[in-house]
Parts: sequence; C-alpha cells; structure tokens
Amino acid sequence: MPQSLSNTIIHTVFSTKNRIKIIDENIENELFGMIGNECNKLKCNTIIAGGYVDHIHILCKLHRTISQSNFVKTIKAHSSHWMKEQGKQYAQFYWQDGYAIFSVGRNDVNRLVAYIKNQKEHHRKKTFKNEYLDYLRIHEIEYNEEYLWD
Repeated sequence: MPQSLSNTIIHTVFSTKNRIKIIDENIENELFGMIGNECNKLKCNTIIAGGYVDHIHILCKLHRTISQSNFVKTIKAHSSHWMKEQGKQYAQFYWQDGYAIFSVGRNDVNRLVAYIKNQKEHHRKKTFKNEYLDYLRIHEIEYNEEYLWD
C-alpha cells in the first residue's frame, strides 16, 4: 500500500504544575485558542481545546507523523512560553511534567466535546484530581499515585 493513512482521535489531559489555579477568565479563551492553533500547526486537527483553572483537555486527531510524546511536549512548550508573555501574573506559569492520552472512538466525540465545553459546571462538583483518577480507572490505565502528582 503506497499511502499511509490514519484517523486516531485522542483526548489529552494535563494540569498546571502543582495544580495551581492560574488559568483565569482573563486568559482562558485565548489560551485554549492558542493551544488549538498549535495543534493545527502540528497537523493534529483540533476538535476542541478547553479546561478549567488548573488543567487542560485537548481533543484532536493525532497526525500519523507525530508521536504522542512529541505532540504533548510541543504543545506544553509553546503554550507555557506564550502564557509567560501575557503579563506578570502569568510569569510563574508551568505545566506538570506528566500527561494522559486516551483514545476516543468516533461515536464518543460529541459527548466529549460537550463535556469539555462544560468544564466550569462540571468542576463545581468534582475536583481535577478526582476527574483524572476516574479517567485512569475507566480506561484501565495502571498508575502509581506516588508519582502521579507533582
């Protein structure tokens, strides 16, 4: 077969370092838009990027030429640098070292888009830590909690 094809939809989640609540209403839309644009530059078509004060969710199609780790590394580096340029209040902005990536079926995309759009409401009831642990359990990802949090 002379052509390489792929349709891999991923849901990527990572937090600010020490889960510091630094993604405020003044910057969130610009940050999520910037991250979506960075995904697109990597040929990873963005479906939605969103989150809450201490974490991000990215739903996109991972391009066949980029690894998961390079995708996350690039997005974190560019968005962290961008945030620090947005004002003194963001000068200490950092992402956590780790991340989680989950595969997503086409039939789950709309549900996940709605979930990401509804982060503020969702996190009135559940912390990021509990949300993250739930995702790890649902997707049967083994982890050591000693190394899970910065």
